[in-house]
Amino acid sequence: MFEKFAQNLDRLVKIMEHLRDPVTGCDWDRVQTFATIAPYTIEEAYEVADAIARDDMASLADELGDLQLQVVFHSQMAREAGHFTLNDVLVGVCDKLERRHPHIFGDAAASPGWEALKAAERHANEDQSALAGVALALPALERAAKLQKLAARTGFDWPDETGPRAKIEEELAELAEAAPADRAEELGDLLFAVVNLARHLKIDPEEALRLASRKFERRFRAIETTPGFSSLSLEDMERLWQAAKADQSA
Repeated sequence: MFEKFAQNLDRLVKIMEHLRDPVTGCDWDRVQTFATIAPYTIEEAYEVADAIARDDMASLADELGDLQLQVVFHSQMAREAGHFTLNDVLVGVCDKLERRHPHIFGDAAASPGWEALKAAERHANEDQSALAGVALALPALERAAKLQKLAARTGFDWPDETGPRAKIEEELAELAEAAPADRAEELGDLLFAVVNLARHLKIDPEEALRLASRKFERRFRAIETTPGFSSLSLEDMERLWQAAKADQSA
């Protein structure tokens, strides 16, 4: 089994090398950069999550392959530029896993705890902020939640959900009074406050919004096929919406 895995990984690497060949390669693949491929990497990760949410194992296997391709693609570009190789990537992640599990792969009697391990890694970085390591490219809701969680570990947090609820009311009032040029910033503050409430309620805001979007999609798809839908009044559309809501809740 390991031999077949190694053969297939080597095959994938060679395919990518061929596609990136400056003379005989694919016109599209060979002009790509880290920046142009990054959106595809993010998209593939979401497609993996979507296959999991749909419990579609055939799609999951396919999407994981696409995600693996992204790792090989970035590694090939890095090798061409002299930065690192795919082997460096594999060695790095293996070392990290062993380092973070000293009770499994080392002599430690028990795990020192995930937070202690992460703190030790942060101590070795130049950026000593409690907020270090939160990727800029994360989805905005997820990044806000991570920043708040890290800040809370320093004691910078409300004791319960009352604080975030009051902050939401405050931000709603500020948004209502904001000049047009300031509305985007004030709306951002409101969304940040909502994420903080979600954190206190132990709800993943990204997943909550994803579920709400799916619910909206189901209900809208149920009513948009009504003859003459786009010419209906908003009141008639609302009645259809409520009917679809009742049907799907039954």
